[in-house]
Amino acid sequence: MKSSWRTPALMIVCGGLIAWLSTGTRQSLALFLQPMSVDMNWGREVFSLALALQLIIWGVAQPIAGAVSDRLGAARVIVFGGVSYIAGLVLMAHAETPLMLHIGLGLFTGIGLSACGFAVIFAAIARAVPPGRRSTALGVTGALGSVGQFAMIPVAQGMIGLAGGATSLLVLATCMALVIPLSIGLAGPPGQRKSAREQEQSIRQALIQARRHSGFIYLTSAFFVCGFQTLFIGSHLPAFISDAGLSPEVGALALAMIGGTNIFGSFLFGWLGGRYSKRGLLAFQYLLRSAAIIAYVLLPVTALSSCIFAGIIGLTWMGTVPLTSGLVAQMFGVRYIGMLFGIVFLGHQVGGFLGTWLGGLLFDVYGDYNIIWGASVWLGVTAALLHWPIEERNDDAPPLAQVRAVPSI
Repeated sequence: MKSSWRTPALMIVCGGLIAWLSTGTRQSLALFLQPMSVDMNWGREVFSLALALQLIIWGVAQPIAGAVSDRLGAARVIVFGGVSYIAGLVLMAHAETPLMLHIGLGLFTGIGLSACGFAVIFAAIARAVPPGRRSTALGVTGALGSVGQFAMIPVAQGMIGLAGGATSLLVLATCMALVIPLSIGLAGPPGQRKSAREQEQSIRQALIQARRHSGFIYLTSAFFVCGFQTLFIGSHLPAFISDAGLSPEVGALALAMIGGTNIFGSFLFGWLGGRYSKRGLLAFQYLLRSAAIIAYVLLPVTALSSCIFAGIIGLTWMGTVPLTSGLVAQMFGVRYIGMLFGIVFLGHQVGGFLGTWLGGLLFDVYGDYNIIWGASVWLGVTAALLHWPIEERNDDAPPLAQVRAVPSI
């Protein structure tokens, strides 16, 4: 029986709080890069590789988590993800070797993020709201989740200074346990906003349609760039700021600025996506990131310039997600949106893997981040160009995949 109290508004609040915890904790982990590397006498490549493994495992597991949530609902997947996330943080707190760090930070938290991150949450909410309100609803959810970055990063920085890294990680693990009761707001079967054709479609047919759809390929390729840019910045910006002679508190403030402006950017671009071209808004965001990187790297790095740069990056950080998931829904409907957006998200994570890992590797080889900054600029321009060939329709129109359907196999 369908629960009358489980309204779209409740789903948005619970989903936003779950995203708050999962993404806020994940973003805070970058603060442990420098102190753990120094304390354990590791090069930055060790921690960077652990973060990169987390990203690629997160990405590979995401289509699976999405497919399971499409079939069984989001709540069970989120509970599993919360348990995995907690196990990863506890193991990370007791890591004495690079292998333990890679298993805890890389494997377990990567699986946890795939199961209780935005992709599963967005898929559940996308099925529960009308198409015309979908982009705004996803933007509001993203904004709530972005509060986690703003709130948790300075708290984590303070805990590291007062109690040390291990204790701070155990506190974060305790906070992550809250996703289990919050998952009740997303419990129950998948939403029912599916057309007759979507209900008849098989997973195999959906995958074939996605493989043959040029817009889906362009979108996935562009989201690769999103991951490369944002996750390199999120993982290495505090260390870059410290290398410039500024205090670690400035790095924490910059990450908090990303989270703070992300709140506004997520809502703004979600709202704009319901009224203007999603592909045009996405192209604008990638160009804005590239311009901000050029200005930040070429001008003197100060506390003010770092906060301004972080604010611009934060404005576009999660702003791509409601627009990208909205385009996926336009193309294929919502029956398999968890799985299909999970595939697009895999491209994001592959980019994030390369950006995070290469950032540490190239720093260890050359002693600076110049090459990776330059690559981020050129990739951003390329991503903007990739969006222009994507065919776009009104949110209330039938999915493009239904117009050009694949025959039954």
